[in-house]
Amino acid sequence: MLVMGEVHTGLLQNSGEISESTCRQVLGLMAGETVRVSRRPIVHALSPERLTGVDCALPTASRSRVRGVGTVVSRCAVTGGRVAQGSSYVRVVRSDADRRLPWSHYLARPGVVEVLGKAKAADLAEGFTGDSAPGRPDGACLDLGAVSGRFLDLVQQSTLLDRRAPFKIPRTSLRWVAETGEPSIRFTLHAEQERTLRLTHPGPFTTAVVDLCEDLATHDWLLTSLLVIVERARIGGTPGAQAVARLAPAIDHLMHLWMPAARVEEWLTPFWESLERRPGFTRQWRSLVDRVRDQVAMNTLALLNATADAGRR
Repeated sequence: MLVMGEVHTGLLQNSGEISESTCRQVLGLMAGETVRVSRRPIVHALSPERLTGVDCALPTASRSRVRGVGTVVSRCAVTGGRVAQGSSYVRVVRSDADRRLPWSHYLARPGVVEVLGKAKAADLAEGFTGDSAPGRPDGACLDLGAVSGRFLDLVQQSTLLDRRAPFKIPRTSLRWVAETGEPSIRFTLHAEQERTLRLTHPGPFTTAVVDLCEDLATHDWLLTSLLVIVERARIGGTPGAQAVARLAPAIDHLMHLWMPAARVEEWLTPFWESLERRPGFTRQWRSLVDRVRDQVAMNTLALLNATADAGRR
């Protein structure tokens, strides 16, 4: 029927960038399982997948009771040794038996939640991501955000991290629904930290779709964080040196991480290109980066002039 997922993204709770070997240890949450690491164009480490069993109601726009039973797939990632993510997703399908089966049946189908009874894909999709849905699923409904958040918390609590993050930035959440059909994408900002994505893609679902959603969540968080840091600097309302000091975390920890679609499969890159046209992620990012660099340049020029004036006296 459709695939539903949620990604939580935040700053890794460490004073500086962690190394590739530390990434492997931080994400090595399951004995005997391998942490996958890619080094180009930026270091990206991905944990082994974990399964969580669920037997609960599914969110619907119509508020009708729809029961789902199965398993949720979750994983964590660290990008550039700085950005941490917890991600969960399920494929929602109709149950052939239309009754509750033993857990062994569901464990043999990882990442699949079977719907018991009648349900419409559009009703489920709108219930999970629509404007009429509550900000978060209630306690009786499938809550992928809670699963993703717990997994991310587990990583953030690693004893290998010093928990001295250089600045405070809230996590963001991206709830997404993917279906097969005529290609389309709709990205929506809700509250300050909540976003939703409706995606229709050609061909069958693969984990490449999950990679796309996680990549979008990473860059949305980077853009949001840079915007917050620039706002906190109060450029024009504080002395230049003080504003530059407040901008320093962006220079030290964020600005080198912007690489949209670097890990997205080629057949999905048109979706990123669509988002670059509207709302224009990279266009806004470059505008903010230019503003940060202009402030640093102006402050440096002011310091050089002050030094030159002092030398002439």
